[in-house]
Amino acid sequence: MNKTRGRPRGNPPTRARIAEAARELFVEHGYRGTTLRAVAAAAGVDQALISYHFGSKQGLFGEVTQVQCARALDLAGALRGDPAGLPDRLLRAVTDLWDDTDLNRLAMHGEDVMQVFREYLEREVLGRIAEYLGGPDATERALAAVTVLGGLIFTRYLNPLPASAQLDSADVRRILAPTLRAALQSRTTRIGRPGRPVLVGR
Repeated sequence: MNKTRGRPRGNPPTRARIAEAARELFVEHGYRGTTLRAVAAAAGVDQALISYHFGSKQGLFGEVTQVQCARALDLAGALRGDPAGLPDRLLRAVTDLWDDTDLNRLAMHGEDVMQVFREYLEREVLGRIAEYLGGPDATERALAAVTVLGGLIFTRYLNPLPASAQLDSADVRRILAPTLRAALQSRTTRIGRPGRPVLVGR
């Protein structure tokens, strides 16, 4: 009888069951307080299946948090509509997501956790904003925007400054909107009197 070489095909229900069990444990105990043995027991699977599906504890945490980010962060909604309104839509999407209690509790301190969110910002958010912007400097503009948004996430949620944490979301968006608007602006802008623009760039 012929046997297929290599790993067997993944079982989506098993993978989803592991991820859901892990999410609940990460929320309750944090990243450091959650063990793979506990996740395996909660999911009713062998611990080896976690390594098979996710590679490591960091990989499992990354999957859980990034899936939750992808579900909750309305990036697609923010990238629809008038480009002039993009800064406000991005800020609202970020504050709506990070004000979520479960996600805040998942975002515990530690290098492994920070690495997960760096990868999410770089792989998902930066690329999609750059695609939306278009043009020769789209990646640089998207990077500037993600730097502003990442700074907001860090100083308000991951390692909050008291002054930032005490603001309500509407004030955060009002304060940061001009900065994000400037970050998203093309480096070649038109200034001067109407009808007689002066190009400013490199």
